[in-house]
Amino acid sequence: MVSAVFHSATAAKDVKVMPVTAPAPARVDAPPGYDWNDLLMAVMPPVLGMLLLVLIWSLVSMATAGSIPTPIDTAKQAIDIFSDPFYRKGPNDQGVGWNVLASLQRVALGFGLAAVVGIPAGFVIGRFEFISRMFNPLISLMRPVSPLAWLPIGLLVFKGAHPAAIWTIFICSIWPMIINTAVGVQRVPQDYMNVARVLNLSEWKIVTKILFPSVLPYMLTGVRLAVGTAWLVIVAAEMLTGGVGIGFWVWDEWNNLNVKNIIIAIFVIGIVGLLLEYALIKIASAFTYEEVKS
Repeated sequence: MVSAVFHSATAAKDVKVMPVTAPAPARVDAPPGYDWNDLLMAVMPPVLGMLLLVLIWSLVSMATAGSIPTPIDTAKQAIDIFSDPFYRKGPNDQGVGWNVLASLQRVALGFGLAAVVGIPAGFVIGRFEFISRMFNPLISLMRPVSPLAWLPIGLLVFKGAHPAAIWTIFICSIWPMIINTAVGVQRVPQDYMNVARVLNLSEWKIVTKILFPSVLPYMLTGVRLAVGTAWLVIVAAEMLTGGVGIGFWVWDEWNNLNVKNIIIAIFVIGIVGLLLEYALIKIASAFTYEEVKS
């Protein structure tokens, strides 16, 4: 009995007691895809670019002894203008909002007519070699002509500034859509057309089932180029034709020697053009399919 107790005590002395430690805190990982470096690279370059623009603008204002207003003075004027952008005080005295909407309406009409004519024409030109050979010289001749060169023809034919401006938008918007659509049709794989011939598909089914899905990215590229060109041209056209519009507003402010409003109009034109471009890029990306790599 004594021996058993002695051995038990000796065994108890040999047992090592391990210290009890608290469990390590769980590691909190950053959300997937969240990277401060990416955020910094996305934000800093545009901010630095805008600061550089403001610096150059300020230096030019100082060099011209105030002929070009400073960024601060222009910002104050912009706050005053955009506090009521939709006022009406007469046919030629309206807020900047109405002028932008009038320009967008002309662009929409001219661009819409160009799409209705240009996209089907591109399909036909790209589909049939004889028609392609017939129209290629005409397109090559007309496309380099400045859009404003067509404005006097529009004034002569339509007898009005508003339809003449729409005509100018139409004629400058139609060429990118025709060319890009025709190129897309011509780049459809010949195997697709051979299958359509074997299946004896009608021309309508060839266009809707084979050509249209393949040509859509090219067509949207032409549409995006056409919209950018149309927005550039409408400003110059409205300067010459007058009436309500952002181009006319720029010219009217120049006649009033209001340089602040001219600079504000430049930023408005740029922002609207940027929004149009961004919207069409999003639409194009929605119809563009990328191959998934394994």
